Amino acid sequence: MTTLLIADRDPNERTGISWLVSTCAIPYDRVLTAGTVTELLRALEAERPDVICIELDMVPKEDWERLKLLTSLYKPTVVVTTLEATFERALQGIELHAVDLWLKPQSPEHIRRTLTRCCQERMARGTARVEQADSLGSALSYRSLFLPLESPGKGLRLMLLQLEDTDKHGELLNFLETYPFREKPVLLPLSDVIVCIFSEEKDTPLSAGQEIGKRLLMDWEEQHAEPLSLVLYDSTDEMLSLNQKYRYAVEALDIRFFKGYRQISTVQNKVNWAVIDPFLTPAEQRAWVDMLHDGDREQLKQWMYRQFLHKAEPYPEPGLLRIRLTSILAQVRRFMKSQGLDEGALEEKYLRVFDTILYTPVLYRIVQDLLLFIYELLDSVTIHRDEARLDIVEQAIRYLEENYARADLRLEEVARHVDRSPAYFSSLLTQRHGVSFRQLLTTIRLREAERLLLSTRLSVQEVAERTGFVNANYFSKIFKEKSGTTPRSFRNQKKREKS
Repeated sequence: MTTLLIADRDPNERTGISWLVSTCAIPYDRVLTAGTVTELLRALEAERPDVICIELDMVPKEDWERLKLLTSLYKPTVVVTTLEATFERALQGIELHAVDLWLKPQSPEHIRRTLTRCCQERMARGTARVEQADSLGSALSYRSLFLPLESPGKGLRLMLLQLEDTDKHGELLNFLETYPFREKPVLLPLSDVIVCIFSEEKDTPLSAGQEIGKRLLMDWEEQHAEPLSLVLYDSTDEMLSLNQKYRYAVEALDIRFFKGYRQISTVQNKVNWAVIDPFLTPAEQRAWVDMLHDGDREQLKQWMYRQFLHKAEPYPEPGLLRIRLTSILAQVRRFMKSQGLDEGALEEKYLRVFDTILYTPVLYRIVQDLLLFIYELLDSVTIHRDEARLDIVEQAIRYLEENYARADLRLEEVARHVDRSPAYFSSLLTQRHGVSFRQLLTTIRLREAERLLLSTRLSVQEVAERTGFVNANYFSKIFKEKSGTTPRSFRNQKKREKS
């Protein structure tokens, strides 16, 4: 199928040439028209016409480079038209590799002959292109990729495509087999990547290959949700074999570790990874211990972002960064152990994060998962510490309730019982109950004293002795301060209320 595109601002010109093509039986299967440069560029990308007639006067300077790139990429036969017989217009025609320049008005006969010749040449070129593609396909095979001296790489450009879910490479292969490439590549699918080999003319710019990659990526994402990454390898070294180009291109696939999917990476030489020390220095280890114990989430996040995100070329070797991430995880592990949290659900999540560091193909996802795990760990530490504080206070209260009758019971003894310093235990008790140790002990003793006064016939002296007070006078004084009455009056009043 041969397609003609007529791009002219004058609707009469577009209509006239279209009519001429149809009435003279020039064998174009389709005739398209464009009245603006935007329509022209869109038609070039979407329809990829075989022959185009372009009015040079309709193309502004800011769109000229784009037009040159698209004509270089899709290689249509170009005819240019203009009202200005100037050197500048002739030079523009040369830049587009135009086969003819029409000065308006042009005779219908000349237009007919030119378009007929262009159509016939395109049809002949299409037949030759199919034969060339068949020849290229028969010359290139898996042996070409994997045997060092099997095939020269001169004139061959590689594009490697890889889905995040490699199990769906069958869908990607089907997509590529039906994709409307201008020059059909040889497709060699492997278990984790699909290799496209293009035969390129000597002067084809690298930007043309980039344009193919961008368009392919865009078209894939319009139809599929699975993330795709591309590597375009086009070395200037004509001595490289196809196997060498393939090995360098495969190594460049790891650039997605930094750039993520839905990207195209263009490389022209072997990737030179930057060398870094993957292990934390003693100062960095101390910094991590301090940040974890302080629970400073913002500081932890900023440290991780500085170390791992927004990297510029040359990128560090991905394997070394994975080692560095495991060194950080080792510090997190020590912190877990120090807090008694190295078991149960957190332990399982720790192991999953370890697998993430080793196998996840994109760096920012590893950083995100590691930070989320650290945040969850810090939350668990807070809960664990609160529970520990609660247990300590409850243990102390139970000890007081069992030993309140001893007049020599002191703060130091109770703190020693819960394995804390007196100052720390006293502060913890105040935070939890809002009272001092002495106030809590007195409250427990007075509560028991009230019970004994109401349920027994013990004297005030005996009640004081059984509740840990030094003597009856001190007991009566404290009792009156708290309840507003003496122990004897309290007993008599409660008896009268019952009777």
